[in-house]
Amino acid sequence: MEKKIRHLLVEKELTIGNLAEKLEMSQANLSAQLKRDNFREQDLIKIAEVLGVRYEANFVLEDERKI
Repeated sequence: MEKKIRHLLVEKELTIGNLAEKLEMSQANLSAQLKRDNFREQDLIKIAEVLGVRYEANFVLEDERKI
């Protein structure tokens, strides 16, 4: 998920500091979370919200169908 978040930051022309500010957290904490690639679903939903994108979680079956 870390790579996807970094990609979104590039797309939105934002820095980790900008995102941390929007999430009302320190840049150090967000950087550590990105480094560990450790996000709860509610974290991802909030990140999507502040970046103005839609978050979707899917289970994908072996035949590529999403549930």
